Amino acid sequence: MNWFVSLSLVSGTTSWATLVLGLLGAAWLVAGRTRRYLVRILPFCLLAAAMVAAVLYYVVEQVWRPFPDPIEPLIYVWVGVGLAAVFAVVPRMTVARGVLAKVVTLVAAVLVVVAACAQVNLVFAAYPTVGTLLGVDEVDRIDLAEVPGPQTSVVTGSPLDSVWTAPNSMQASGRLTSGTIPPTASGFSARDAQVYLPPAYFADPRPLLPVLVLLAGQPGAPEDWLTGGLLASTMDAFAKDHAGLSPVVVVPDATGSELANPLCVDSVLGKVDTYLARDVPSWIESTFQVNTDPRAWVIGGLSYGGTCSIQLATNHPDVYPNFLDLSGQAEPTLGDRARTVAEAFGGNEAAFVAVNPMDLLKARKYPNSAGAFVVGAEDNDYRPGQQAMFDAAKAAGMDVRYLEVPGGHSFAVWSEGLKQELPWLMQKVGLIS
Repeated sequence: MNWFVSLSLVSGTTSWATLVLGLLGAAWLVAGRTRRYLVRILPFCLLAAAMVAAVLYYVVEQVWRPFPDPIEPLIYVWVGVGLAAVFAVVPRMTVARGVLAKVVTLVAAVLVVVAACAQVNLVFAAYPTVGTLLGVDEVDRIDLAEVPGPQTSVVTGSPLDSVWTAPNSMQASGRLTSGTIPPTASGFSARDAQVYLPPAYFADPRPLLPVLVLLAGQPGAPEDWLTGGLLASTMDAFAKDHAGLSPVVVVPDATGSELANPLCVDSVLGKVDTYLARDVPSWIESTFQVNTDPRAWVIGGLSYGGTCSIQLATNHPDVYPNFLDLSGQAEPTLGDRARTVAEAFGGNEAAFVAVNPMDLLKARKYPNSAGAFVVGAEDNDYRPGQQAMFDAAKAAGMDVRYLEVPGGHSFAVWSEGLKQELPWLMQKVGLIS
């Protein structure tokens, strides 16, 4: 079954195969035998699907506006295609002759829906393989209570790989666990954090490893880094190349729910800044045996999480002096600055400016901070902001890098960005030479 779990859902072969099967399914649904079906019923189904998709677009993009940036219109088109197949399946079955024709009709509708979902997935690359779609972990899981406790003998040094020798008994891959981070200082209601522990963490003696805190996007959840972000395979590959060494990766919840957008600040929307800057580090240090020197810590994230990373790096450089901003926004936003200031800061523009990364970079210097900005080369919405943020960070004295990788605003970009920038970041935190 490994071949099936590893089957790509974003490759050209797979996308074309699902599209062709979807077109065949659509052709069957259209090929009704009666004039009434072709002239009246089918057009009604198509019109109804188009109207529902249009209403959905209006509600989400113009009224509800749960996301700070608009969803591509193409997504709503594919939603309409899938709805058309669903609406047409029952009337098409009524004109189908025989049981076999009815079964084929049902299969045809499923093929159209699958093709539509596959095209949407190509935009975001949220599920790159069948395994990620089915929730099959690439790495073994371990209960948090079963994670080995502190060891009296540890390996330290900078770079750590210069003084580390992997024992022969060390396991080949890392392990995943999860835990609830108490919101002691913030009171923020967060979902469980996901944690990756590299092979070296289970060695005896244990090396004191650096920490990488990663944040998901909005909408999103910590698990997104395990599926679309391919976190485990990326970290295992890095560990394999460095004698089992890799950072301990913690993915806390920075939104509180799938659709919430608390902006990573302390406001009426929740004290997310305090949660990430105080509660999360305290929990990591008390739960895992890691390097507690802030210089060995990195904050990173994708999209909303990327914006959070530069927010924390500029507001709390003593906690997170290193960062990885993957396709972050130019500033934290609920859609526009007026709405953001009104809803999160009670109309107080000065309060927003006091925590806004771009304003902080213009007002302060950060000679001890380092970070990387990554964005998709085709991401026309986010690329200008990333370029401007990079320029501002460089002017503020940060040691920064800027990278564009092929793709748009998708997990394909974010997983590749993490993979490419990880070695440089691990040099910065003293893990490798």
